[in-house]
Amino acid sequence: MKIPAITAISILLINPYINAQSTDSATAVQNIKVADGFTVELLHSLTAAQHGSWVNLCNDDKGRIIASDQFGGLYRFTPPPPGKALKPGDIKKVPAKIRAANGLLWAFGALYVGVNDYERKMESGLYRLTDSNGDDQLDKVEKLRGMTARGDHGIHALLLSPDGRSIHMITGNNTTPIKADASRVPMHWGEDHLLPRMPDGRGHNRDRLAPGGIIYKISPDGKEWEIISSGYRNIFDGAFNRDGELFAYDADMEYDFNTSWYRPTRVNHVTSGSMMGWRNGTGKRPEFYPDTLPPVINIGPGSPTGVTFGYGAKFPAKYQDALYILDWSWGKIHAVHMTPEGSTYSATKETFITGSPLPVSDVIIHAKDGAMYFTIGGRRVQSGLYRVTYTGKESTRPIKHTPEINDLARLRHKLEAFHVGKGKDALKTAWPHLDHPDRFIRWAALTAVQHQPPEQWSEQALNEKDYGKRVALLLGLCKVIATDPANRGDVTAIQKPKPGQQLVNAVYKSLMQVKWQQLNHAEQLTLVRAYQIALIRLGKPSQGLIEKIIDQLEPQFPAPSFEQNWLLCETLAFLQVPSTAAKGIQLLQEAATQEEQIEYARSLRMLKAGWNRDLRNVYFNWFLKASNYRGGASFSKFIEFIRRDAVASLSNEEKTMLKDLLAKKPVSKTPFEIMAEAMIGRKYVKQWTLDELSKASIKGLKNRNFEQGRKMFASGGCFACHRFANEGGMTGPDLTGAAGRYSSHDLLDQIINPSKEINEQFVPIVVTMKNNEVLTGVVVNLNGDRVTINTDMFDPNQRVNISRSQVKSIEPSKVSPMPPGLLNMMQKDEIMDMIAYILSGGDPSHKAFN
Repeated sequence: MKIPAITAISILLINPYINAQSTDSATAVQNIKVADGFTVELLHSLTAAQHGSWVNLCNDDKGRIIASDQFGGLYRFTPPPPGKALKPGDIKKVPAKIRAANGLLWAFGALYVGVNDYERKMESGLYRLTDSNGDDQLDKVEKLRGMTARGDHGIHALLLSPDGRSIHMITGNNTTPIKADASRVPMHWGEDHLLPRMPDGRGHNRDRLAPGGIIYKISPDGKEWEIISSGYRNIFDGAFNRDGELFAYDADMEYDFNTSWYRPTRVNHVTSGSMMGWRNGTGKRPEFYPDTLPPVINIGPGSPTGVTFGYGAKFPAKYQDALYILDWSWGKIHAVHMTPEGSTYSATKETFITGSPLPVSDVIIHAKDGAMYFTIGGRRVQSGLYRVTYTGKESTRPIKHTPEINDLARLRHKLEAFHVGKGKDALKTAWPHLDHPDRFIRWAALTAVQHQPPEQWSEQALNEKDYGKRVALLLGLCKVIATDPANRGDVTAIQKPKPGQQLVNAVYKSLMQVKWQQLNHAEQLTLVRAYQIALIRLGKPSQGLIEKIIDQLEPQFPAPSFEQNWLLCETLAFLQVPSTAAKGIQLLQEAATQEEQIEYARSLRMLKAGWNRDLRNVYFNWFLKASNYRGGASFSKFIEFIRRDAVASLSNEEKTMLKDLLAKKPVSKTPFEIMAEAMIGRKYVKQWTLDELSKASIKGLKNRNFEQGRKMFASGGCFACHRFANEGGMTGPDLTGAAGRYSSHDLLDQIINPSKEINEQFVPIVVTMKNNEVLTGVVVNLNGDRVTINTDMFDPNQRVNISRSQVKSIEPSKVSPMPPGLLNMMQKDEIMDMIAYILSGGDPSHKAFN
């Protein structure tokens, strides 16, 4: 179970918790908020010495619930009647000698257990527990398969397949892949980094390479294993919907925060043969890469734990169909509402439950009483069991399920049938859909082709007349016929010798024939990525061919979108194209966010050609500026790594020329000083009032300049604290979905009067210790009785550890960390541009603003 930084007031230890509750008392219900009409009951506060700290729940076949202690054994109890709590004697220890269960499933007349014991007191792996003598006690333990796992990112949930005939196991990226009997994911996985990967700056998992976390399908006897999906960081749980589609909630890497490669926690649609793009360090694949799949919805920073659909709950219809996902660190249970979109889904989320503190670990719906049960626990923190029921006025009548498998989903399923072994009609069936507008169908089609022997389709791919199909096929072909050098010797991946030069040249020549202007945006990205995979796996072609590649790609750079420029800058830098220096530096200077700047700086670090003194000065001065940027715990190390490589790429003559600049030390600046610098050259306009700007916004938000709005959002320092469209900070509310929460009047009110109403999740706290020491900040971690407080909202590394027993009082601050007056140096049109930009979600095509 991933339990990193908390970074939220939602887990602050408010006075009632510290002063009114004993150390053996779970969070009181008055400190928990739940959606309207619902009621939360605290059924039992666990005593650590007696029951440990619970991380898993499951229903058995007799209406009872089984729970697991993260570092101990199993327990069983019958849910009490409504309004009644569990008594200590109601919880029975399961006699089976098993521990450290991170996955529980009752199926086929037995309890299946996924053991993830990183204390190494028991071998991790898949176990089956049964009653040996009919006394209704689980006492027989069978190890079905031993596995190797490390830390919290190990063996996790077990799920019953929709047809009731097999088990799915969810594993994190520190589980060593087992030798599977079959794989729906083509086993040619690799790192596939064109420029050298930078491992995590703090050393986290720097030796862990592809394929990342894997989802397996397993026979009931544990003998047959099939890989269904890969490329996850640390999925802890998942759930099938009524139509048999699987969803999993994957973790972010919080150390990466505010870098271009940071990926928030996300709900993934786990389709056959899918690969979700996790790689170590800077190597995580962004959503736009054609050789990964995007999430259904990005959630934001957090620590994913339990997942379940609301099926069987005596809840209103909307909540019966919701997917519930648990976030340990922010103390939240989100309800995710999904809608079929193409062959996959789109989604929105709402906060269903939040508390302080509420390290939620697992959740189930009980079949008999229709209530939701959830636990808090893990990492030996205070554990508790809760029940959620609906007491409002809406109907809780079970909804009738109407199958929502549309034509596109049926087509995807048809293609996925060819993900197992060789298919007679696979090529004929898949080929027409390689350029399908639906991304998941394109993936299913290419995966079906990749499962067929390449000699059956490589010639046709090289000569495919449809350029959209060709670029996808050649990307796939490069992976099938050659191994990524970074993964040579990987026993889990198929190893291929380097193909003959004739085939290598044929691949490059075929790509060179593709006309850029005849490709759509996604296909243009695929073309450049196909070149990257070819250069990685097939090696560089002759200089003559390299020059032709440059002739094809160089005129396209810079391109209209950041995604295109990401791939083009990286590829042209690798090919040492001289014009890349000036073009890349211009993009770096014009980039509104630090994420974009970092990406250009990262690509340019390996470029040796095309520089002059002025360009080098701009580049290395950027590092002095970037030293004051803020991000996750590894952020400053990544900036250091980029600069180190950039210096290494200098010639001796350049090092001499830049000697003074290279020796210059950065000047530390506060975020407010940086914001002020961004406004240099701008004059004070006026002290805007809410009334005048609100009136202007009534008719003034149509046909706005979104690019100008984005620049104002950056110049005003908003990205420093607020997440927006997968960029920005995390010390303020995520504004991506602001339109769903604010009118233009309300948003302006929040900006002009930031302390009027502070979002409770982001209120700094004032902690007074018993020795009268005072600390101000936010709670960022819990571990047993230890509480970690971040005392600088702009620097995640400024942390202080305190003991809860030494705290005298904690009070929420009455002053927002967001300064007033941010709009006073902007013109009215600039403010309207920014408000329209925020409320549109960054989408210029949003119909409300056109």
